[in-house]
Amino acid sequence: MREVWTGHACSLLGLTGPKVGQLWPGRSRGCGWGNGGLGHPWPCPPDAPWCGHCKALAPEYSKAAALLAAESAKVRLAKADGPAEPELAEEFAVTKYPTLKFFLDGNHRHPEEYTGPWEAEGIAEWLRRRVGPSATRLEDEEGAQALIDARDVVVIGFFQDLQDKDVATFLALAQDALDMSFGLTNQPQLFQKFGLTKDTVVLFKKYDEGRADFPVDEELGLDQGDLSRFLLTHSMHLVTEFNSQTSRKIFAARILNHLLLFVNQTLASHRELLAGFREAAPSFRGQVLFVVVDVGASNDHVLQYFGLKAKEAPTLRFINIETTKKCMPADRGPVTATSVAAFCHAVLGGEVKVCCWTAQLGGGSGSSGSWERPPNKAPGRFSQPYHLSQEVPPPDWDQRPVKTLVGKNFEQVAFDETKNVFIKFYAPWCTHCKEMAPAWEALAEKYRDHEDIVIAELDATANELEALPVHSFPTLKYFPAGPGQKVIEYKGTRDLDTFSKLLDSGGDARKHHGAQRRAVVAPLPAPTWGAVSLGAHGSCGL
Repeated sequence: MREVWTGHACSLLGLTGPKVGQLWPGRSRGCGWGNGGLGHPWPCPPDAPWCGHCKALAPEYSKAAALLAAESAKVRLAKADGPAEPELAEEFAVTKYPTLKFFLDGNHRHPEEYTGPWEAEGIAEWLRRRVGPSATRLEDEEGAQALIDARDVVVIGFFQDLQDKDVATFLALAQDALDMSFGLTNQPQLFQKFGLTKDTVVLFKKYDEGRADFPVDEELGLDQGDLSRFLLTHSMHLVTEFNSQTSRKIFAARILNHLLLFVNQTLASHRELLAGFREAAPSFRGQVLFVVVDVGASNDHVLQYFGLKAKEAPTLRFINIETTKKCMPADRGPVTATSVAAFCHAVLGGEVKVCCWTAQLGGGSGSSGSWERPPNKAPGRFSQPYHLSQEVPPPDWDQRPVKTLVGKNFEQVAFDETKNVFIKFYAPWCTHCKEMAPAWEALAEKYRDHEDIVIAELDATANELEALPVHSFPTLKYFPAGPGQKVIEYKGTRDLDTFSKLLDSGGDARKHHGAQRRAVVAPLPAPTWGAVSLGAHGSCGL
């Protein structure tokens, strides 16, 4: 019998639907590892209302249980209340909620961490590929063609010896590539039908080139990492239109460079540009991901991220999602295959001398920004970098206890050597930022009359700083007074008393870093350009 154990912080997780069993308090071993009993309607623990991620997962987890039960799958879904069962949580190293763990054949010593999607069908398919075959055995042309016709993307492993270790590598990868169907064969007639003479993994798709081959290295064998990258790269359309269905795949593709064409799909003149954009794409497959963003659809968050308005379409933007450096064409010339290729080559070839740091998700504050080119920096011939900044606040911006900073006045305030400046870099949508806001306001009020102390905040989703990356929210940085002082990133507890100790000590790291952040969850990572639409699973830290 196979089981999935779920550690969670709220009793809603898996409360409804068949085959979602509750592990009894104090009975984790007796209930979790046996052959039966997990379908009993055992009582559930009290809710933990603070875990929104658990609440979001609960109905999907129950639906997955129902799907598997209807198939009579040899798998059971169970749950345990982590906070109510601290020994159980400690035994399995649970550090966030919800956590899903997979136990194979009652072996509770080495569970597998769940790595699949967080919706019902994804959970069910992840389990199907572990309790059953992850690839279909193909014996004849009819079976192979039926598999290829069934899905948009199908991967078939052609192996002359199905006992070879490369087959195990192939099947292991197939367990997790849930958006593709997998088959394997050793039949000579199928090798002949598809023009193969040696072991090869072939990706069949109903678009673009239609097929991509990955020959198995005869000396080194099949490398799972290389094959995974190949399948991700070649399963992507040459040009992908951004929407809620494609966003996950765009960011899972592991292609760091993205070229975005913003168009209004309702305008014929804009639609005509897609052909040239697509024509340029093949030369950059695997190196640059070509994406179309329809400004007439629900993509305001993407426009805001890049500081664009819909009326500026058609236009191109290039971004590296690892560094978040981004660039735009140096002129407003027509979008053609030639101009698109030249733009890509210019960025990849380093013709852009300076690019900005940390392009964060914009739009939360509701105010529009403007783009600035850094001073004394010459743009490249084909492209130029830019920095997002809100407009400088009204003249009384520094009269409030918490000073409002934007990109255009940041250096003036942060690097004033006569002041000790404590700055909160936040995102308007960040729950952790909202939770600490009262303490930040109280801190500013407490030190309002200290002329050498400034408490400030900057919306890092709407303002970019060339040399100061912000990778999570909230980020707190302390800029000590005096020449040549190093900026201190605050890691202590986010409360008035601990903030005050930092200021009273003059930024002595030994004094303020000693505070343990037991009650504070980790900062939220700053999302990339399409993250709002991802609906990605989150977790609550301990």
